[in-house]
Amino acid sequence: MYGEPQYYRNPPQLIPANHLKFHHPYFTPQEIERLSDKQRGKLSITQEEKARQQACSFIDAVGLGIGFPRKTIATAQNLYHRFYLFFPRKDFGYHDVCLGAMFVSSKMHDTLKKPRDILMVAYAVRFPELAAKARSMGGEIELEPGTVENDRQRLLAVERLMLECICFNFTARLPFPYVIKICRAFGASKKLSKLAYRLAIDSFRTLVNLSYPPHVVALGCLYLAALLQSFERGTSPEREGQHTSHSIAATLSKSGEWEKQFHAHIADIEEIAHAVVDLLVAFSQSQNPAANTSPATPSSPHPHLSRSGHGHGTPAPVYAPYKADQLIRLKIVMRETEHPPRARESVAAEEPGYDTNESPFHGGEKTVRYMFAPADMVDDPS
Repeated sequence: MYGEPQYYRNPPQLIPANHLKFHHPYFTPQEIERLSDKQRGKLSITQEEKARQQACSFIDAVGLGIGFPRKTIATAQNLYHRFYLFFPRKDFGYHDVCLGAMFVSSKMHDTLKKPRDILMVAYAVRFPELAAKARSMGGEIELEPGTVENDRQRLLAVERLMLECICFNFTARLPFPYVIKICRAFGASKKLSKLAYRLAIDSFRTLVNLSYPPHVVALGCLYLAALLQSFERGTSPEREGQHTSHSIAATLSKSGEWEKQFHAHIADIEEIAHAVVDLLVAFSQSQNPAANTSPATPSSPHPHLSRSGHGHGTPAPVYAPYKADQLIRLKIVMRETEHPPRARESVAAEEPGYDTNESPFHGGEKTVRYMFAPADMVDDPS
């Protein structure tokens, strides 16, 4: 109107990019195995799993201490897993990666906290003696200003790399609302729904949320919850409008109309159930209080965070109603009746990877264009 450019009629040309990076929301289990092997270094698989659980417990503790909702904590755990698919474990300390993941997750869910606020709660979790001393004096932990600033700079550096890992795609879909809707669709009892929700929380300590969409993870958690409540137990009468754990487990243990209804495959929910039950077996055999699963079973599908009596968000001891030998027997039965794994084709045009030298934050003159979807789903990336 006043000589201003009409961008909707004559859009500006995109700056030519030296490299295109495509966002991959999910990876096949084979891709995750290859990428993990590449970044594991000299760590054994057992050591890597132990480090993973320590990191998830640390994220849980800091998240509860700062007052983050479960969606922010779960996304941070998932971002942590994704980060170590592309970067060597030996090059980045897990504390820095955990805090960077929490900072990015707080942005994704609009629960933003300043880096210094996250660091202060993290110090309280890492150094409980200093935290107790600070509380007795009515202040916060006192550390050298240079130490806090160095930690803040490392957090911001990890944040930049993590943003590139997700190609600046801030979309986060979680299984929690699907658990509630699917349990309602199957007529699950309130007790079974709570257990499925709890297992969905614990699923973020595994890698299943990097491989499967949230509605499939929700189905896998409901399937495992039904198995846990029905295995080696007698049947109970059905209430009006509800189905028993036995009937739900029987339905999900074989192919049927539910696969078409929920756009899922029976082999996928079995893989998810196996991954989560392996987690339960490992923690039931462990006596390490720092390696607990989710801090508390929520009193409703929307858990309220409570920090009373647990210092600065340290996870509370978990009531474990399932013994290791019972879980192992259940796993054997599951293996005897499992279906063959589903063949999955990767949507990636090439092996997913990352080169730090291609990062615009690396200081080079390369131009990188980040795409919000895999290459096969982009019409014209040029």
